[in-house]
Amino acid sequence: MTDIIIRPVVTKADKRAFIDLPFRLYANDPNWVPPLKSDVMATITPGKNPWFEHGEAQLFLAEKDGKVVGRISAHLDFLALKQPPEQGMGPGVGNWGFFEAEDEATGKLLIATAEDWLRSKNMVRSLGPLSLSIWEEPGVLIDGHDHPSTVLMGYHNAAYGGWIEAAGYAGVKDLYTYQIPIDVPFPPLVERIVASGERNERIVIRKVNKDNFDAEAALILSILNDAWSGNWGFVPITDAEVAHTGKQLKPIVFNDLIRIAEVDGEPVAFMMTWPDINEKIGQFGGSLFPFNWAKLLWWLRAPKVSTMRVPLMGVMKKLQSTRMASQLAFMMVSLIRDASTSQYGASRGEFGWVLDDNGPMRSVGEAINGKINKVYRIYEKQL
Repeated sequence: MTDIIIRPVVTKADKRAFIDLPFRLYANDPNWVPPLKSDVMATITPGKNPWFEHGEAQLFLAEKDGKVVGRISAHLDFLALKQPPEQGMGPGVGNWGFFEAEDEATGKLLIATAEDWLRSKNMVRSLGPLSLSIWEEPGVLIDGHDHPSTVLMGYHNAAYGGWIEAAGYAGVKDLYTYQIPIDVPFPPLVERIVASGERNERIVIRKVNKDNFDAEAALILSILNDAWSGNWGFVPITDAEVAHTGKQLKPIVFNDLIRIAEVDGEPVAFMMTWPDINEKIGQFGGSLFPFNWAKLLWWLRAPKVSTMRVPLMGVMKKLQSTRMASQLAFMMVSLIRDASTSQYGASRGEFGWVLDDNGPMRSVGEAINGKINKVYRIYEKQL
């Protein structure tokens, strides 16, 4: 039996091998959407991803007979280490992610290697997968392998959950996405709530201003930091990450798909929606060259998609658990639904991810006829 060798990623060639592995493992899976390799390279490279300003990571490759058969990252987020332990992170909690393996034996060795690295950093608890953070691609897909994932949602071998559990891990949190039919009217109760809000002169739901998107992104993410601050797994988004995220997202920002809710002139809630760009980049095989960049730019001028994704929404803490919070959410959903169907041809929405214990957000998804279509699980283990 040939031994499996685990070694750290050191060179740019190693990074390319790290990025290329899923392209081989999922080559025959029609529901895996190949990401843009340049985007993944930026994510794992210090200086390209501002996460590294408050985080440290080591990437590893597994090789057998000279062929790469697995990969994993082990990492620390210094902001996460400062969070309250009762919210899932906190002192002594390290992470791993980007987990891919050809077989269970390789996966077991990779996870053990990541754990050894975390122990060397004096971590006492392992939480994963997070690739690299809770804000990027958290969890491993355990249910919903029968259709492709939408933009910035992961897709994984259905066996991975079992392999992780066999390595001594227990599930600590499930994340749900909801599939929502948006080409049919919402239930009458929701329509009445929206109509009531439209008559309330205190409420203004406005479009985002793409021409001033840096300021709008800062406003949105300030609401997000407040709204999500009590959630499990929360890690604050830094100013550098705000600027970076705004720059990244600007090409898929459309004024009528991102809404900011104001009450008495104060911005208190937002909802961000993107056309599912995976429907286009899935055709590119991971590269924008030589001509895919032009195809993408042309498509972005007036995208037509079947699916819209709502990756983020938030209502400031002072309004949470009030009738006003639900009303603002339904009003934003209604306006974005109308634009999605009339301007972009969408018939389906995807809402999430939503924490399994986030009752208010789950209620919003269920109230607009949403059904859970994918489940991602985050695991933990004492080291």
